[in-house]
This record gives sequence, C-alpha cells and structure tokens, in this order.
Amino acid sequence: MLQQTIAAITPLDEKSMAAARDRQAELTKPAGALGRLETLSIQLAGITGRLDPPLTERAVIVAAGDHGVTAEGVSAYPAAVTPQMVLNFLNGGAAINVLARQAGARVVVLDAGVAADPFLSHPHLISHKIGLGTANFTQGPAMTRDQAVEAVEAGIAAVAREYERGLHLVGTGDMGIGNTTPSSAICAVLTKASVAEVTGRGTGIDEATRRHKIAVIERALAVNQPDPNDALDVLTKVGGFEIGAIAGIILGAAARRIPVLVDGFISTAGALLAAGLAPLSRHYMLAAHRSVEPGHRLMQEHLDLQPIFQLDLRLGEGTGAALAMPVVASAMAILNEMATFSSANVSQKEG
Repeated sequence: MLQQTIAAITPLDEKSMAAARDRQAELTKPAGALGRLETLSIQLAGITGRLDPPLTERAVIVAAGDHGVTAEGVSAYPAAVTPQMVLNFLNGGAAINVLARQAGARVVVLDAGVAADPFLSHPHLISHKIGLGTANFTQGPAMTRDQAVEAVEAGIAAVAREYERGLHLVGTGDMGIGNTTPSSAICAVLTKASVAEVTGRGTGIDEATRRHKIAVIERALAVNQPDPNDALDVLTKVGGFEIGAIAGIILGAAARRIPVLVDGFISTAGALLAAGLAPLSRHYMLAAHRSVEPGHRLMQEHLDLQPIFQLDLRLGEGTGAALAMPVVASAMAILNEMATFSSANVSQKEG
C-alpha cells in the first residue's frame, strides 16, 4: 500500500494553476490585494485540478498513540490522559470537537497505538492499534521497521475510508502524552538543528524538566543513530505510531489530490516524514498555523511552508487545522464568486 500510494502522488496541475492566476488578475481588486488568499487559491487549483473544487466534506483525523519514553519523566501529564482524551474526542467534548463543529468538519479518531484496551465501537473511531504504545527509545528503537510501515499505512487507510465518504478537505490532528519528545527528535534529525534548539515545553513543563527532556532526546539519538536520508528509519528509531499515521494521512491525501491542512508541531513532524518518503507530497500540504514550540518554525521552513495564521496555539488535536478550514474555503470562494472587471463594468488600473 505504501509504495502504491507514493507512486500515485503527482505534481500539481500547472494548467489549473495558470487558469487560477489568470482569473485572479481579472477580479475586481488590485493585484495581490487579498494576499495569501490569492496564493492559496492557486495552490488549491493545482492540488485538485479544478478552479471550483468542492470543499464541503471536511474531516479532521486525530491520530492517537502512546510513547514508552514517558517513563523518562518528559511530560507534565501521565500517560493515562491519552485514552481519556480519546474518549473525550468520541464524546464530542474536546477543543477539536468544538472547533470542528464551527468549521463544519467531522472528527475522526485513529487509534494507532494507545496503551489501553480497545475502545468500544464508534462510527468516528478507526481502530488500528499497532501496539500498546511505542518502546522507550532511550533503550533502542521505538518500533520495528515493519511497525513503522504499518503506522504510515494506517494513516493512508484512514484517508481512503473518509474518501469513500466524499472527503474534500482533511486536517491532521494528534493525541499522545509525551509526543513532543519524539517530534523534537524527528525535527532535530531531519532539519539538522540541535536538540536544544528544537525542544520546547510541550504540555507545560518547567525549565529543569525541559533540560532533562533535551538530555533524553540526545541520549536516544546517540543510542539509535537514525538515518536522516531514510524517513522510515527515523520513524522506526525515534518516532511514534500516531506520528507515522499522520505521515500516512498526508500521503493518502496527496495521492487523491485532497488538500491537507497540517496542524501543529506533532503533525508537522509527520509532514517531515511524509516529505522524506514522497517529496512531491509537500505541495499538497497547507500549514494551518505556527505553534509556540520552537522547532515548529524550523520544520515549516525546512518544508517551505508558510502558516496561514499564528495564534500561539500549542494544544494539537488538529485545532489549528479546523480553524484554518474556513480560510481555505474562503480563498476558493473569492476565486469563483467575485466579479471580474468586465462582468462588473469596473475600470481596470490605468497604464
């Protein structure tokens, strides 16, 4: 499935992008006056191959998994919070549920490796438990390479399921206590920045705990020696099941020409892996926002992604992706619904 998906990812549709640029030049406004809305509409035309893609069927896929490295004391919250929050998502009570309702999006939870008994069947739950959390990567790889492939393929399969329901626009989300630690490790390996530079406070740890977290990640990198030229090796050595699934969500969306809103720090770690597996997938990514985690900016710069907004978010769950969905829809509405100079009998710029 993974190789077939990668092979299905093609360049953006240049003809549709050119047509979108031409139409932008005819709309009743000064050139460039709507800024990023204009460039977003051009990218969306290239992604979908249409000037008028439907964007009404929206979903945020929240990938969940636990992490053995929490045994090292890197988080302010216990691992028990992960399954508790999954239930909160399924009951509709979390921040992502509120914001998704505002955005007209459904919330789908993908259990890729929560360290708890399987959840009861739910229409918005995809159960693909690869393991009961990853191994403690300070003592060896977080998972096997086969598990890494399975994690990515779980994300691909989740998109395939939602595509059958008519998916037009997808956002990535995450849940997993301790997952800023593997995300920082992935960031350090793939951007070649120092661990100290990319490691933040996560769920709100103090400075002493942050320094400890840095030391834990440095030890993990020394023990595992992940290969920056092999995204699957990085995922295997220092990743997480849900981070691999997020990479798969991005790849699955790109293969189906679905725009994908990449949420925060953890989601962008998944985006780094996706780009390592399939460089063309980067063009299908829309960076929803920039979080306060210090490594997030470096990740986005490495991927050449410009965030749609910056609201100092640091929750994850896909909250930024949900907030950005109406902006993306507005960009396409401008392209399609705004009058042209000729149709509105408005004089164009002189000279």
